[in-house]
Amino acid sequence: MEEVTDEPLYRDRVCGIDIGKAGMAATIRVPSDVNPARRAQETRSFGTTKREVLALADWLRSWQVPAVVMEATGDYWKPVFYRLEAEGFECVLADAKQVKHLPGRPKRDPSDSRWLAACFERGAITSCFVATPEFRIIREHTRYRRDLTAERTREKQRAEKLLESAAIKLSSVVTDLHGVTGRDITGPPDRRRAQPQGTGPAGPRPGPPQDQRTGGRAGRRGVLHSPARRPARPDARPHRPAQRQHRRAHRGGRDPAGTV
Repeated sequence: MEEVTDEPLYRDRVCGIDIGKAGMAATIRVPSDVNPARRAQETRSFGTTKREVLALADWLRSWQVPAVVMEATGDYWKPVFYRLEAEGFECVLADAKQVKHLPGRPKRDPSDSRWLAACFERGAITSCFVATPEFRIIREHTRYRRDLTAERTREKQRAEKLLESAAIKLSSVVTDLHGVTGRDITGPPDRRRAQPQGTGPAGPRPGPPQDQRTGGRAGRRGVLHSPARRPARPDARPHRPAQRQHRRAHRGGRDPAGTV
């Protein structure tokens, strides 16, 4: 009988965690007390709340397990990873794409946690990049600002499509539909700035857009409002009904008083 030496393990005491939305399965693998050449393992189920994660940390300390590996599953890994990291454990995040191609992966969650622990103790799992606690705050704010900017752009495009579908060619006469001039035209009446017609930050500009269906001018109350009556221009001539009545009477040969 020939004696052989097995490949040394990368880690002696490890824990593999398979995380779900409301629960997780954790498996620890430690050296056996009877035969040091063999391995002992135990699997337990925990919740994903803060109390359950702290209970998992106490269980790992009782077995002197310093390292934990878990698979990157959506955002479910973040609270468990961050809490165990704060408790002083070495947390390793496994890439789901890399772990998927490892041979022998089972389908059930408890078996999946045992398989992760067995691969981790042999050094077959490569850790993903996880930002430091200081850099996480900067990255969260940066990504949130990027999402808000994308939402703002999407709303601007939706408003422009509404105007185009209503045959209001406002974007043809205004450079920026959501600039100061565009907001003065399409905004509510109480938020418009009082300024003469044809003037503004963009310089001289034509009046409100023509209504493509009737040929008249569309109102300045916005695309979803009915066209309102256009206010009188400040530079227009005042209405003088007395002079018009005098001219009509003069053509008919009578004075304004009605006498011939």
